[in-house]
Amino acid sequence: MKSSNEGKVALVTGGTGGIGGEICKALVDEGYQVIAGYYSGGKHDKAQQWQIEMGKAGYDIALAYGNIRDWESCQECIEGINKEFGSIDVLVNNGGITQDTTVKRMTPQQWDDVIATNLTSVFYMTRLVINSMLEKGFGRVINISSVNAQKGQFGQANYSAAKAGMHGFTKAVAQEVAAKGITVNTVSPGYTETSMIKAVPEEIRQQILTGIPVGRFGQPEEIARVVTFLASEDSGFITGTDISANGGQYMH
Repeated sequence: MKSSNEGKVALVTGGTGGIGGEICKALVDEGYQVIAGYYSGGKHDKAQQWQIEMGKAGYDIALAYGNIRDWESCQECIEGINKEFGSIDVLVNNGGITQDTTVKRMTPQQWDDVIATNLTSVFYMTRLVINSMLEKGFGRVINISSVNAQKGQFGQANYSAAKAGMHGFTKAVAQEVAAKGITVNTVSPGYTETSMIKAVPEEIRQQILTGIPVGRFGQPEEIARVVTFLASEDSGFITGTDISANGGQYMH
């Protein structure tokens, strides 16, 4: 019998993006109170418009502003959520950026920006929710990595390093909290059909497709379904793992 998630609070960082938005919707469908974390350079209007569109589609999703690469901003974000909705049961670390270039051209700033946004943020957000999860004896931390963390990618030394570091963090923290009813897992999507991949020139898109055995890009909804399973009580025996959802592009 499927357990009820009524009253459980889920935060999805980068929640207004392509994959993040589908994760938010899927968690709403599963009965969670969902909060979409956003930063977007402080573009509040953009996030609010996204929220309105979600509402029109029948999804009541709250917003929480925060710069995930800034500790104090993360603190304010979590404190606001705790005050309005209660402590967080499910944290999905999905926020991230790319600043692609080869190492011989990469600036220290490009390295620092990507590491801070994609990796340090995972520590910040997890650190701020883990104690309340320990107190409750239940929690789910789900870190969204990438196929390029597993196989590497030309021009993405910063991104690949950050996303690979994310899974190292997953495995260590999973061991620390496993006995307390908390699981920590990684999901590594392959190329997924969001606005980012749609903006890639058709010739390049076709080259990418030739390397995906299933012959198509993933759908954000497919990534979201993996997340909702890992968020559920039914996934309690799965922790410290990295689930690939890449159409066979990288098998290991």
